[in-house]
Amino acid sequence: MKNFLFLAVTFLLLSACSSKKSLVSKSFDKQLSSSFYKNQFTGVLVIDAETKDTIYTNNSDKYFIPASNTKIFTLFAALKTLPAQIPAIKYIKTNDILYFEGTADPSFLHPYLKDSTALNFLQNQSNLVFVANNFQDEKYGPGWAWDDYQWYYSAEKSALPIHGNVVMTYKNPKLIVSPPYFKDSVLEMTHTNNRNETSNRFYYPPTKKDTLETPFITSDQTTRSILENLLSKKVGIASTMPSGEKGTLYGSNADSLYVRMMHESDNFIAEQLLLVASGVLTDTLNGKLTRDYILENELKDLKQEPRWVDGSGLSRYNLFTPQNMVSVLDQLYSLVSQERLFSIFPAGGLSGTLKNRFAGDEKPYVFAKSGSLSNNYCLSGYLIANSGKVLIFSFMNNHFKQSTSEERNRLEQMLQTLRDTY
Repeated sequence: MKNFLFLAVTFLLLSACSSKKSLVSKSFDKQLSSSFYKNQFTGVLVIDAETKDTIYTNNSDKYFIPASNTKIFTLFAALKTLPAQIPAIKYIKTNDILYFEGTADPSFLHPYLKDSTALNFLQNQSNLVFVANNFQDEKYGPGWAWDDYQWYYSAEKSALPIHGNVVMTYKNPKLIVSPPYFKDSVLEMTHTNNRNETSNRFYYPPTKKDTLETPFITSDQTTRSILENLLSKKVGIASTMPSGEKGTLYGSNADSLYVRMMHESDNFIAEQLLLVASGVLTDTLNGKLTRDYILENELKDLKQEPRWVDGSGLSRYNLFTPQNMVSVLDQLYSLVSQERLFSIFPAGGLSGTLKNRFAGDEKPYVFAKSGSLSNNYCLSGYLIANSGKVLIFSFMNNHFKQSTSEERNRLEQMLQTLRDTY
């Protein structure tokens, strides 16, 4: 009798689950077969976080341009390789001289993160020599748009970034320039660009009232000059570190960088985190080293091998499948506590890039990373259904000519169906 009751209950539960899947499938199939999706390419995968059952799949093994969904892989790489506090600089002290090198830490005097750990440390040293040979990467990622050089989301990568590698200009009421080293390089005048393409000459329109953030051209000499201006002391440059064991100064809390990267879709932090990770893994700053290590060791079982070329998703050379995204999201769900994980991801209707979208009735039900490039919109993350079940999903839409706003509206309808049905 007990066995019969157990089998009966199991049958009813399976039937109910099957019925929910059927309702979701019918709704999604109807939506995706509409004329709106006719001339675009869409892939979807939804699974149950606990049972790993597939709730819905469509083109989930096909490759898509992920845009900033790439940052999900960057987050995974960082969580797998970096300590709780980010390495700020590495150094060796010999004969009263402190030789130091960058770790690619993006938080050093970052305009929003404002970490001054390295600055305070260097201020207490008498003789400083900056060693700049550990950066073995390109300042831009492959496939980045060349004419984005003047926009904050395309700041250059470097070994020792300062102030996010951007010049911040605003009025209060006089013109304020930060870092102050560039104050004589900013002209208060109307110009077609925010900066000259090949030099650190900046322009701030006299009628502008808000803050302008413009990337500056990085170099070893520029880094030294900014440091000398900040420290009010001379800084030497050397090509190699002296022999000996390097000390490591640790700075900002890693989660503060992860939250900023995911909530604000901060491209600069994403790129620098891959560099920081490569420095931890190999003592060389090169993003490809991190990507290769993660794919060959931590993600070797992905069903489709992605093309992963940068940390931010700025490049259209990136190619990932919905299955790739869900697989990494699933591993993150096991790696990090739900509370911490959901705080790192933007919450629908509450925070970050989802603040004005995907809101719940009383509390957030979507915790996800969006990704946008012209004609592409993706959203991947976690959904809490009304039943309390956690679902892992990836919706990837490429090559549409309609407005991104309409793409989001239709996706929101499907997410609401998931929430209310499953």
